[in-house]
Amino acid sequence: MPLTLRLATFNVENLGEAAKDAAPLMDRIAILRPQLIRLRADVLCLQEVDGQRLAPGKTRHLEALRHLLEDTPYADYHITHTVSTSRGGGVRDKHNMVLVSRFPVLDSGQVRHDIVSPPAYARVTAHPPATGAEMVDWDRAFIWARIDLPGGKPLTVLNLHLRAPRAAWIDGQKVDSKTWRSVPGWAEGYFLAAMKRAGQALEVRLFIDRVMDDDPDAMIAVCGDFNADMYETPVRIIRGDEEDLGNGKLVRRLLVPLERSLPQSQRFSVIHGGRPVMLDHILVSRSLLAWYRTGEIHNEALGDELSTPAVVRGAPSSYHAPVAAEFEVGNGDGA
Repeated sequence: MPLTLRLATFNVENLGEAAKDAAPLMDRIAILRPQLIRLRADVLCLQEVDGQRLAPGKTRHLEALRHLLEDTPYADYHITHTVSTSRGGGVRDKHNMVLVSRFPVLDSGQVRHDIVSPPAYARVTAHPPATGAEMVDWDRAFIWARIDLPGGKPLTVLNLHLRAPRAAWIDGQKVDSKTWRSVPGWAEGYFLAAMKRAGQALEVRLFIDRVMDDDPDAMIAVCGDFNADMYETPVRIIRGDEEDLGNGKLVRRLLVPLERSLPQSQRFSVIHGGRPVMLDHILVSRSLLAWYRTGEIHNEALGDELSTPAVVRGAPSSYHAPVAAEFEVGNGDGA
């Protein structure tokens, strides 16, 4: 019998200690928990899960996430998460990625500059002037897990959160956190942000090809908040496209955006200034696409990420919609 597999991704947006004017954690859980239950996911990719210290000076843990998942089917699932490389091996304070799996995890890890070295770049608008090139690091790693599906091939899942298209810091070019001193300073900051986002995407693509080098028919899903629609540079780098490559022999290497199976009117996971945009994706290899049956974007109650916070103080919701896909996976021999 085929295995029914539900895969989902959801940016829960700063799940953790409430910042000033933000909704308390329990108010957020009251909204987010029903969304997770509705997903009925076997493999769930979460972004923006913050870490908390149980005592001052101690390693951070995913306490807010534990409270969110308790009293749900996910409470006993296997968890893979971001690991801080500078804080004693605990989770990061902000924006951890978490992968929650009903099935055992055979292997897992995270990747940040393990395949692609940070490029060197000399800022041209910095004050005081830059004395030379500096490394342009990615903001975040991505995490991956190889999941043991019953009676079939393993499933490789990548959970990522690419940098938002928001201008990066340039020395001497900011009046405050929101105000730029000059158009050239902002333009260079925006260019740096694009470099970081494209670099993250390149490292994801190279990791995928390493998996496919070992198994050309590997079942792969890349999930998360890409901060880009499927036609923008980062997503194009990750998925590839026949027209871009011009080589039919490489088609098995390409990834397919599952939102293409849904009507155009449903293809949005964020509303930004009244404009529906699809920033959260599930991209799959052709071998996994064979078992795909249906997709969902739970955007019915989505608020506008720009206008809603101005009129609703401390809204507990996420301004990203969960995205889900359902598969009926065979036993590995085509049955």
